[in-house]
Amino acid sequence: MAVMDGNGWAVCGRGHRHWGLHGASGLLAVHYDAEGTPHVLMQKRSLWSHHGGTWGVPGGALDSHEDAVTGAMREALEEAALRGDGLRVLGVYTDDHGGWSFQTVIAEADALFPASPANSESTEMRWLPADEVSDETLHPGFAETWPEIRSTLPSSVVVLDAANIVGARAEHGWWRDRAGATKRLLDDVESLAEHGLRPPEGFPAPEKWFPRIVMIVEGAARGVRSDGSVAVVDAPGSGDDAIVETVREIRQTRPWERVLVVTADRELRRRVKELGAEVAGPGWLLGQLRPRGRV
Repeated sequence: MAVMDGNGWAVCGRGHRHWGLHGASGLLAVHYDAEGTPHVLMQKRSLWSHHGGTWGVPGGALDSHEDAVTGAMREALEEAALRGDGLRVLGVYTDDHGGWSFQTVIAEADALFPASPANSESTEMRWLPADEVSDETLHPGFAETWPEIRSTLPSSVVVLDAANIVGARAEHGWWRDRAGATKRLLDDVESLAEHGLRPPEGFPAPEKWFPRIVMIVEGAARGVRSDGSVAVVDAPGSGDDAIVETVREIRQTRPWERVLVVTADRELRRRVKELGAEVAGPGWLLGQLRPRGRV
């Protein structure tokens, strides 16, 4: 393991040559303006480089010790002087060529921050409205994947009906200690969130997904607190009503953001769907968590 040990050409299962012995990754920064229009930061490659003169995202070969996010952030710093400040990773899209892959790290930027070439690998950096990206001459690999990546760009919020999920999990004796069962669920969700979720089938999100997560707790579970990235909301009364109000607030303040509510309650599912949210059952989430003892 060494710095820059990924530099070199590799041949994929399609018979194409790619730069990066261990694969490659790049950073696609996206910012939503006040009207909800997505803008993405694009890089024009220098003429001497592979596919020079085309537009793509800052990126390059992964070192053997790097994951996609680490590598993409390093390349963005080297090529465009971009730092992780002001960026929140939304997901990782993998373009697998068979034995070689390019991983696009999608991250939401909190502003259209200034960007310019930081080394000789690019000649221009520019924020473009997402709908205008295809008007440019794109790097062939990026051009192939852009339509699918475009569909996954909006950030997402997952709203958890904690009481319903705890009941579906059916830990041994959970009904005697609802607060304890809820805290264990919260800890497990936070651990999962660090490594990325798998979205429900058909939900337009990258296969490695880092949504915002909000857990609604009610009754005896109120007062449970997060040690990590999950936001916990105490329902003052009905948990269902609190979930509906949470979805309504998200839809009003960030209407472009996708909302997924995790619950098996049929009436609650109907109510949040009317607000434009999508739904998934507890089994989708529980299938990704570490198992707990059951009754």
